[in-house]
Amino acid sequence: MKIASFNTNGIRARLSIIKEWLETERPDVLCIQETKVQDRDFPREPFEDSAYRCTFRGQKSFNGVAILSKTPPTSVSFGFGDGDAKEEPRMITVFIDGIPIVNTYIPQGTAPDSERFQYKLEWFHRLHDYFSTHFQPSEPLVWLGDFNVAPEPIDVYDPDKLLGSVCFHPDEHKALSVVKSWGFVDVFRKHHPDKKAYTFWDYRVPYAFRRGIGWRVDHIWATQCLAEKCKRAWIDVAPRQLEKPSDHTFILAEFEI
Repeated sequence: MKIASFNTNGIRARLSIIKEWLETERPDVLCIQETKVQDRDFPREPFEDSAYRCTFRGQKSFNGVAILSKTPPTSVSFGFGDGDAKEEPRMITVFIDGIPIVNTYIPQGTAPDSERFQYKLEWFHRLHDYFSTHFQPSEPLVWLGDFNVAPEPIDVYDPDKLLGSVCFHPDEHKALSVVKSWGFVDVFRKHHPDKKAYTFWDYRVPYAFRRGIGWRVDHIWATQCLAEKCKRAWIDVAPRQLEKPSDHTFILAEFEI
């Protein structure tokens, strides 16, 4: 099973990039974040024409998540299911070929001294509770998406300068590590323990991609029993070099299931 993740930063703006990429890579599952579109306006037809089923939940201009899959999911749920009426469209859980897949767009956090940063930390806490309530770490599970955290110094272009900033803050590292300790393996790091590789290059930084000013904030993690079946994982940087790209690019993993 080939599984991929991509923060599209507006699915309609990146439709041609995604469509062409799907035709080339043909993943079994593509999880998308930041679709920025209401459900009634989701561009499902181009994907269905390519034989992908579409599962999505979104809103106008912000957030939004989707999962494209070759086979229809046997179960679908949105969000944490903990009764929060104000919950943003940031999470989808599906079962595909018997494997639960959780696609998340974790809040960015704005700034360490902001209310949104505290919301982000609470979001990780709720996510840990969600995994603990609904799954077992001894069973197969994939968690992926835009985590909005670079976990290690190797995951940012300048760890000394950036330490303490949003997406590379000790409080975020602690919150993420608690979720990881529930039972996840970073499958990219499993295959590339020492490789500096990024999935995000900020639009606001001139020529960020060309200069190597990046962050690895998009991830594919799996429980141990499934991570052992991961044969390779990689980041496809080519789409970031296309005309009018997202500020993120695709990350992929292949599992022998």
